[in-house]
Amino acid sequence: MSKANVSRSVRGVLAAILSLSLLASAAVPSIGAVDPARYLNDIRTLAAPDMEGRGAGTKGLDKASRYIEKRYKGLGLQPAGTNGYLQPFTVTTGAKLRSDNSLTQAINAKKEGLLVNQDFEPMSFSSSGSFSGRVVFVGYGASADEFQYDDYAGVDVKDKIVVVLRYEPEIFGEKSGKQGLTQHSQLITKAINARNHGAEAVVLVSGKLADGEEDTLMRFGGVSGPQDVGILLLQVKNRVAEGWFKSAGKSLTDVQQQINHLGKPDSFMFPDALQLSVKIDIEQTHAKVDNVLAYLPGKTDEYIILGAHYDHLGRGDSNSLAPSQIGQIHPGADDNASGTAGVLELARLFAPMKGQLQRGILFMSFSGEELGLLGSAEWVKNPTRPLDKCVAMLNMDMIGRIKDNKVYIGGVGTGSTFKSILEEAQKKTEFKIEYSAGGYSASDHTSFVSKKIPVLFFFSGLHSDYHKPSDTWDKINAPSAAQLLDLVGNVAVQLASAPAPPTFITVVEDKPMGGISGGGGYGPYFGSIPDFGEVKDGVRFSDVRPGSPAAKAGLKAGDILVQFGEQPIHNLYDFTDALRRSKVGEVVEVKVLRDGKPMTVGVKLEQRK
Repeated sequence: MSKANVSRSVRGVLAAILSLSLLASAAVPSIGAVDPARYLNDIRTLAAPDMEGRGAGTKGLDKASRYIEKRYKGLGLQPAGTNGYLQPFTVTTGAKLRSDNSLTQAINAKKEGLLVNQDFEPMSFSSSGSFSGRVVFVGYGASADEFQYDDYAGVDVKDKIVVVLRYEPEIFGEKSGKQGLTQHSQLITKAINARNHGAEAVVLVSGKLADGEEDTLMRFGGVSGPQDVGILLLQVKNRVAEGWFKSAGKSLTDVQQQINHLGKPDSFMFPDALQLSVKIDIEQTHAKVDNVLAYLPGKTDEYIILGAHYDHLGRGDSNSLAPSQIGQIHPGADDNASGTAGVLELARLFAPMKGQLQRGILFMSFSGEELGLLGSAEWVKNPTRPLDKCVAMLNMDMIGRIKDNKVYIGGVGTGSTFKSILEEAQKKTEFKIEYSAGGYSASDHTSFVSKKIPVLFFFSGLHSDYHKPSDTWDKINAPSAAQLLDLVGNVAVQLASAPAPPTFITVVEDKPMGGISGGGGYGPYFGSIPDFGEVKDGVRFSDVRPGSPAAKAGLKAGDILVQFGEQPIHNLYDFTDALRRSKVGEVVEVKVLRDGKPMTVGVKLEQRK
């Protein structure tokens, strides 16, 4: 072949490549622009008073699910749930006091029945049951090796009732550098510590009050905890406890002052003359909730997910950051009517593209997120479409309060093509984007990372109205949110049209994003990712971080942790407490159940990064 022929041949090949490139480019469809007014109207509707804060078990949440379902149906999208557009599942919403709760004191054989809600109040995560017996005062109920302090040293509390003070010794603040209260002040920590020492019941007393402060009982359900901490747990007023201390020839005020002044425990057994009888009767409350799912078919059976959770806190619960306003509607305009409205707006724009994209799009509106990512966990456990055909999940949570053009995008490292697609899409915006590689944080995309599905998480940052009644629709920055949705839509089109899907990449370590934890925890580094779904006894791992101590020990997703060292693990709070009490470099023997069979391994704990 002559040199001229070679040259013509090369030019022909280049022309063909250019032609194919142009054809490929032309083959990528485009969608219309997001309508800020329509978007804001959806947020206003979802955050309206009649939606009751979209709390689990409320009529407002059901109304929100019907609103979303009607929109999907009106767009002609296919139902993609187990019951039409809905995927129902049951969640535990809290607890309520039944009628048979009592506390009886006997001082020198003189019995007196105390009044619930006036003299005493059970805690919502107490066990149900009854116990009568002797009483031991154990100060603040703290066992703090780091401060060389233990209220349980030298006293036997097995099969007894312990009386504990709220908060913690003043010396803890001095030794910790006055960084605020430590974990030993938390009621759940006190309860677990008492249970692990063999006590049968914990009676909490407020003790010293600030000037002008009333001795009030904590509201039932006002403190977060597990469903059942494994011990009877209640609070009494100071005036009730004062009678007990008087029977021992002591004063509640004097004993507390002595502990704080000397920085040493002052625990003691009350005399035989004092006996308490406790009976607690609590009923767990449950509710049926729904994920709402709709599908836009593509040319193949592969698909991407566009998702957001639509539930919120209702009238507030232990997760409210305005505890004095619990009982008021927490409208959740940004969290997460903003993401839900984003999914609805993108569904409107994509709906006319049925069968045009290489891959389908599954629009997902999750419930149960505020209770622990339960809706997304339910779907990945019982997927309504083949899980292995899902190539990417795009999650939007709190996208409505963009400030100074700052946007956060997480999960960028989990997909092989994500960074290049995002950088190209960013050129069409004025956003300053902070990228985060990892896919673990406190929202629904985390459930998909554990199934090795690439994820992207779009977020506009935390603000002072987060989890408060003040998270209202009028504070939404609709024009900027619409621009972000244009970017999300652009990314979705690229992923749905690309010749090959992104490959999942495991991100070993990551930094927190926009104030949201990147999967960190307490104490030394262990490396498990908890499954927040209900487990009867233990903590199930939804995943284990690669390269972590847990992974090095051979632990993996699906394992159920039932013992950590000497401490039985009944729930996530037990695990957190045990980890906090451990030391970096310590090799802890842990027991897990794998496929129902026990397995014991040694895990060497590392420094948390």
